[in-house]
Amino acid sequence: MDSPRLIPETLRDRVENLQEAYSKRPQVDCPVRHYFAPGVFAREITIPKGTALFGAVHTTENLAVLSAGRLLLVTDSGLVEVSAPHILTVKPGTKNAAEALETSVWTNFYPNPENETNLEKLAERFTESTASDLLGGSTNKQLLQAQERKDSLCHGE
Repeated sequence: MDSPRLIPETLRDRVENLQEAYSKRPQVDCPVRHYFAPGVFAREITIPKGTALFGAVHTTENLAVLSAGRLLLVTDSGLVEVSAPHILTVKPGTKNAAEALETSVWTNFYPNPENETNLEKLAERFTESTASDLLGGSTNKQLLQAQERKDSLCHGE
């Protein structure tokens, strides 16, 4: 018999459990683009309607912008629907999860005072992942599962 959980499940725990459940579903292509300006790095992803997306764990505070579409976000307070344009602050330790109610464009903006352009270094600076583990990377779990099923990337309906 399982013992009751004495520590409340965190948002990160809930998102990781949800991601594990969704990992068995067919994968969908979610294009990722990177942008650079003096002192700024941005990572943008297009999320097709009906797609569930699970982000990396962030190590630094950053801004996220929903510039197009509508998402259902998993938050500490429960599910929250947001529509573009929408800006939020992502806190360190956060692992985002969302379902695209419409095709959406989500961009994270990070401070980049060294003007670094190496995506591996940037991924390791701003997330608990490597660049190859992130969406579009060669060791991304979603990509590997998709290759096994001859599908593509994010979690679709």
